[in-house]
Amino acid sequence: MSSTLSIEQSPFVQAMCKATHDAWIKGWDERNGGNISLLVDDDELAPYLDQVQGNRDYPMPSPTPALAGRYVLITGSGKFFRNVELDPAGNIGLIHIDATGQNYRILWGLENQSLPTSEMSAHLLSHTARLSASNGTNKVIMHCHATNLLALSYVVKPTSAAMTRTLWEGSTECLVVFPEGIGVLPWLVPGTDEIGQATAEMMSNHPLVLWPFHGVFGSGPTLDDAFGLIDTAEKAAEVMVKVYSMGGVKQTISKEQFVALGKRFGVTPNQDALNE
Repeated sequence: MSSTLSIEQSPFVQAMCKATHDAWIKGWDERNGGNISLLVDDDELAPYLDQVQGNRDYPMPSPTPALAGRYVLITGSGKFFRNVELDPAGNIGLIHIDATGQNYRILWGLENQSLPTSEMSAHLLSHTARLSASNGTNKVIMHCHATNLLALSYVVKPTSAAMTRTLWEGSTECLVVFPEGIGVLPWLVPGTDEIGQATAEMMSNHPLVLWPFHGVFGSGPTLDDAFGLIDTAEKAAEVMVKVYSMGGVKQTISKEQFVALGKRFGVTPNQDALNE
């Protein structure tokens, strides 16, 4: 089945254009900072298959057999988020992972010999982890340089429990939105297999992962969900940055109140963060 619409008008490309624009407007993705990937299901792509006849093949940065046969819409290496909506085909691309999970083909976009983001390994390994953790529902990995989350990484104890508790205290809704908490990695060199593996391992238990002094990875079923997750954590981080600048916490939400909040909304708070 073919479509009379261009693939650039497809819901998934349009959603990527909106997400990248919104993230840039937020100030999370300066220059070529940040990257996003979205798993595109076969039925979503079906109307546009006649438009995706690429012939550029490359080895995967890390073998990902769990994603064999999947289609991925992904931002390009060195590309600016502010330009995606102006020129989607030049700044993002659709790739297809082969049946072995060892190679991929660029089917559409990433024009002028462009390649996927240098942090592709972290994305695809994290997709594997989140698909398993979410029973197949999480299809988005979003990485950005959220300003206040970065700022907190310089002053909050660099542990998942401490950062989670800080964000929960920054806004009541945070425990409801991410009861699993935020994972915090040690500083690692970006774009390496090491950080990709470490991020994926952390994402097995956390929908959010902080790279201290660098940025954050968020996941979700849709681009809206992943964006909203990061936005919620970033708002709480902004509140706490202001609290610290006003002399620090004088009163806050108690452990008992967090427990009551979890019961009310049917979520199980991260125990380490509760005890922090």
